[in-house]
Amino acid sequence: MVKLRIVSLLCVLLIVSTVTPAADIISAKRLSPDLALEMVKAAVKSCRADGYQVTAVVVASDGAEVALMRDVHASRFTIQIAREKANAVILSGIASGVFRDNRRDIQQEMNHVEGILVLQGGLPIEAGGYQLGAIGVSGAPGGERDEVCARKALNEFQERLEFAE
Repeated sequence: MVKLRIVSLLCVLLIVSTVTPAADIISAKRLSPDLALEMVKAAVKSCRADGYQVTAVVVASDGAEVALMRDVHASRFTIQIAREKANAVILSGIASGVFRDNRRDIQQEMNHVEGILVLQGGLPIEAGGYQLGAIGVSGAPGGERDEVCARKALNEFQERLEFAE
């Protein structure tokens, strides 16, 4: 009888020790400010090579601004537009232009949400299955050209993102 109780107690302890409660502290992958700064520089440089003066912004996965660069002759309004394109990516999880195309039914309403602008030119920054943030570009003549600059910057750093720890 005592042996049975000990065995039962050991079984209960084994079961309890293998069941883990939900974590009270959660780890998250974050984009470093240094890499974010390199990304905005690459986007601005790419647009400059095509003759466009732009602003590029990188935001974290929570929408907080990590890095910003405005070229010499880019309008000050491009800062807000680039930021809000990046925020549209954070909201939707997809490129801002794709979000716009998929949800034309609510585009006007979304453009009235503070901090969100549903225009082409914002792309997600992803690595290893995680959305680390977003990059937004504004100032080229048309969102499609803004997106090209953002894409070139992402492509330049994608391998580095994929192998980051």
